[in-house]
Amino acid sequence: MTPKAEQPDKEAGTPKSEDQNWLQRLSKSNDFVHKHTSIKEEKPFWLSYYRTLISSDILHQDVLPFLQENLSLQELKSIIPVQEIIFTKDPKEIIQNLMRGFLALQRHEQDKECLLINIANSKFRDVSVAMMESSAIGPQVGFIEELDTNLNLIRKRLPVPELLVIEMKVGELSKTNVAVIYMDGIADPENVNTVVQRINDVQYDHIQDSAYLSSMIEDNTNSLFPQSISTERVDRVAAGLTEGKIIIAVDGSPNLVLVPVTLVESFIAMEDYSYSWIIGNFFRLIRFGAMFISGLASPLYVAIMTYHYELIPAPLLETLVGSRVNVPFPPFLEALMLEIMIEMVKEAGIRLPFKIGQSLGVVGGIVIGQAVVEAGLTSNVLLILVGLGTLASYTAPVYKFSNTVRFFKFPVIILSQWFGLLGVFLGFQFTAIHLIRLTSLGRPYLSMYPIRSTSFQDLWFRLPFSKQKENPTTLRPQKKRKSTGNRENPEPANDFYE
Repeated sequence: MTPKAEQPDKEAGTPKSEDQNWLQRLSKSNDFVHKHTSIKEEKPFWLSYYRTLISSDILHQDVLPFLQENLSLQELKSIIPVQEIIFTKDPKEIIQNLMRGFLALQRHEQDKECLLINIANSKFRDVSVAMMESSAIGPQVGFIEELDTNLNLIRKRLPVPELLVIEMKVGELSKTNVAVIYMDGIADPENVNTVVQRINDVQYDHIQDSAYLSSMIEDNTNSLFPQSISTERVDRVAAGLTEGKIIIAVDGSPNLVLVPVTLVESFIAMEDYSYSWIIGNFFRLIRFGAMFISGLASPLYVAIMTYHYELIPAPLLETLVGSRVNVPFPPFLEALMLEIMIEMVKEAGIRLPFKIGQSLGVVGGIVIGQAVVEAGLTSNVLLILVGLGTLASYTAPVYKFSNTVRFFKFPVIILSQWFGLLGVFLGFQFTAIHLIRLTSLGRPYLSMYPIRSTSFQDLWFRLPFSKQKENPTTLRPQKKRKSTGNRENPEPANDFYE
């Protein structure tokens, strides 16, 4: 029998098949269940659900025992011990919630009225430590892939009613739950509206991770530098909220996105606040220096060994020339080959199983590096510089930023081959101009111009907590001060103290 063509339903404004035959549409899938709770068809109730999305324990313990024939759907709604229950006859709402793990309960099969009961199977991994942002001391709790659990972790850190959440669905097919989190009274409303508007403007079929959204809402999607911070750490998110940042959480992703951010925040580790402010500044300065070493080591080697031998002291020049006696390649190809080899070892270590990848990263790097030097394909001095630069790139607390630094050295190596030290200077000059023009959510990304006093409280340097009195002005927070008063410190005792 040939099916009839779909005719528009003028009253509902939706196709008739979608309005009345949502059950027929969903029954095409083998994991969809539509069954009757009674032997006699004229008696209630009819159940519809996806067996791969629901929890059978909740169904048999909290729903089926309460299905009494003399009760209406509204009466059942008041006695079934499930938190989220919806009474509706809208077919779009029925389909949408069935795909989320709800149970559709009807008294009779042809009824339009339906009771939607949330019996979704919400089994996720347990809360554990942050995998990509580990620390020796301080809080170790990291986010997981379940949105509600992540919101629970944040609210435990900030148990105040000012913590507000805006929930949205993004993705034409995935219908991914997205939450925009901010502190009312601290965050700039303009920043909140900008984030919400940009997320609403996203038109994409499938949003799988928070990285999808962060790349879609950035001010400059062609920049190498991440204009947001992706983090697994609960303490970093809580600290950002209290300063006026906006948090984007995506269901299915353990990484939450912080906006707006500055370049220097990519060098800040939450572990710094667990040490004395002097030691914390020492580690922060080491990270600053490590990024320059990572970006400059190989380009400087190529530039100096190609054009500027006169800059090398005589004793060091003898060592460098001796290490390159048997190398058949020019410094440019030598450095490029070694840098690519290091990146290949890193990528292989990530893709392989954990234990095998860990062994490959350590043993493979040593064995291959030693073999390349003994074969005369590269100098041992360059091997040391490349290894030092790679090691320095991993000191960045934000993983995405370390990838930026490692990629940045390749175009600078090419410029150093063409123009020598002038090429290195041009590479950094172009980068500096790009960073000055770059913004994050419309706010300056470099945070060096205009110079603000709050940048010297906890950005470039970390002062004692007693000196950190103001929130970063680059965020334009509604609440300017972060401390309510100063503790009166007693005078230190001396030898004549009585």
